Amino acid sequence: MNSAITSCEHPNPLRCDGVISSHEGDQGSKKDGQLKSPSSSHMAYGILDIPPWYLCIFLGIQHFLTALGGLVAIPLILAKDLCLQHDPLTQSYLISTIFFVSGICTLLQVFLGIRLPILQGGTFAFLGPSLAMLSLPTWKCPAWTLNASQVNTSSPEFTEEWQKRIRELQGAVLVASCVQMLVGFSGLIGFLMRFIGPLTIAPTISLMALPLFDSAGDNAGIHWGIAATTIFLIVLFSQYLKNIAVPVPVYGQEKKSHTSKFYLFQIFPVLLGLCISWLLCFVLTVTDALPSAPTAYGYLARTDTKGSVLSQAPWFRFPYPGQWGLPTVSPAGVFGIIAAVISSMVESIGDYHACARLVGAPPPPKHAINRGIGIEGLGCLLAGAWGTGNGTTSYSENVGALGITRVGSRMVIVAAGCVLLLMGVFGKIGAAFATIPTPVIGGMFLVMFGVITAVGISNLQYVDLNSSRNLFIFGFSIFCGLAIPNWVNKNPERLHTGILQLDQVIQVLLTTGMFVGGFLGFLLDNTVPGSLEERGLLAWNQIQEESEETTKALEVYGLPWGIGTRFCTSSCAQYLPFWPREGEVGVRQLSLCPGDSEEGPRSATDTRM
Repeated sequence: MNSAITSCEHPNPLRCDGVISSHEGDQGSKKDGQLKSPSSSHMAYGILDIPPWYLCIFLGIQHFLTALGGLVAIPLILAKDLCLQHDPLTQSYLISTIFFVSGICTLLQVFLGIRLPILQGGTFAFLGPSLAMLSLPTWKCPAWTLNASQVNTSSPEFTEEWQKRIRELQGAVLVASCVQMLVGFSGLIGFLMRFIGPLTIAPTISLMALPLFDSAGDNAGIHWGIAATTIFLIVLFSQYLKNIAVPVPVYGQEKKSHTSKFYLFQIFPVLLGLCISWLLCFVLTVTDALPSAPTAYGYLARTDTKGSVLSQAPWFRFPYPGQWGLPTVSPAGVFGIIAAVISSMVESIGDYHACARLVGAPPPPKHAINRGIGIEGLGCLLAGAWGTGNGTTSYSENVGALGITRVGSRMVIVAAGCVLLLMGVFGKIGAAFATIPTPVIGGMFLVMFGVITAVGISNLQYVDLNSSRNLFIFGFSIFCGLAIPNWVNKNPERLHTGILQLDQVIQVLLTTGMFVGGFLGFLLDNTVPGSLEERGLLAWNQIQEESEETTKALEVYGLPWGIGTRFCTSSCAQYLPFWPREGEVGVRQLSLCPGDSEEGPRSATDTRM
């Protein structure tokens, strides 16, 4: 962990002399109730602590802004293949829906799932199979929907064109989510993880983003000058200026009005880059520096091409299940999304362990992982019912933000979930994001997809990179994950079994690079001879073995509100794979009283449930 996270020279965004540090004097009292780990001593607030309500709200908004880029990107990427590229109002509805469902799923995960401070949101893992399914001849957009002059967004014909596509995605996500819930709540995920190692995960995650270079390049190519400016600003803020503190006015009880240092560029690099580029496009539009002819290069960089969206969007709009109609199901979509669900589960398990390390909690035990995966499946079920066109998963970006802010309290994530719910209901918010100029979005995509690819490759740190076996498996999996989908997309007529449904399933799977690369990595890693240490499974399994059922672990991962201790204490429940084991529930639960985190050590009577 670098000095920006662990030392007071480059501290959390609210510096040691700012708002957060006003409670540092309580650190000694927290140590009796808070879990001790190498990283817990560096946390301003541990997972069981409750910061003041105003700090919860502020940091909850920050987590929302951290996840904002990914949440907004998914509906905008799907828009073209849903025939919605010329209907920003409907795009805004999709953005509001994904905000709303992400809020519900975040609250479910914090209270009933893994119980770590992890935000839930849309996943890029589902994009590959979704786009592959929508590229089938049955679902390709008619030519007239690609021409803005021929599109009447209020006509029933156009509405049916995009709604039948999103209903097909809904059906696939609904069925696949049932598989994820089964794998999680049955405990099957523990069995699968015996065979899934870094050489399966690295190509799978890397190939989530690599095949999307075409979409990102097309968006950026609308105006490369604007896209390059966006990229430059995001890189400048996130890499070069991240340790530059900005003085901000603060009011405290002790010092009254004074200034504190806030690491603005470290926390909001994407948001700042988007806003400045957006403002630049507005200035260029007002001064007519950008062309006004719809066919001219750079026209879509203008901010007035979608200007009517804000006036048309309602102030408040409540998303509801089945808002696009009754979902439909086809085998091609289901099998593709199931492949995405598997990769999403693997990624989430890595996020659980990373989050536990950052907030000073013990590694998550098996029952908590089973419950977390099961609740993520429930979240995908809700996403399918509401019609986000996507599923839900744990957000790696927000896990990283925990280390930066040094606040690991799950009440902050509860606040973030509530913020997401409010943003989903406030219709003008989604409309505002739907008006972002296309090249600005393209520049953001190029940065984000590059980071996701790097995250996938980083899993190779566990394997022996001097081994020719490992280099072959990873290189071959990545190359085939790019080459095979490219060939199938160019020669779909060559896949002909005589059964239309089977042809569609094979085409969706073989055009999903993430599935091809992950499957080859899994097959080769489990069949080519190699030691556990060489394959990285020794280090991988060591992480799992550290998750022993201890009293401290159950303080964090036990169910809330006395479930399993005062209620639902049947002996039969102890055999459920997602249920905490009898006699292992910790002595302290999440308190709802902010003052509790500031009290001194409690007696045995006070801490006993």
